[in-house]
Amino acid sequence: MKNLLEVIVKSLVDNPDKVSINEISGENSTIYEVKVAEEDMGKVIGKQGKVAKSIRTVIKAIAAREGKRVIVEIMN
Repeated sequence: MKNLLEVIVKSLVDNPDKVSINEISGENSTIYEVKVAEEDMGKVIGKQGKVAKSIRTVIKAIAAREGKRVIVEIMN
């Protein structure tokens, strides 16, 4: 799942080498902290957060099939 998230985010940004994803596993859920370059934040978030919401929806749908709970946080 981390690999898919990485492919999605890297395809959106201008600086794919500055994308890093930190995975934090908890008892009930997994948190993915996505960090991108400052100038790429707008591309990952999108207008009114639509791109970020779409990324979260795709990842949550895949996690739900596997019976897991996932949270995607976008940080700079």
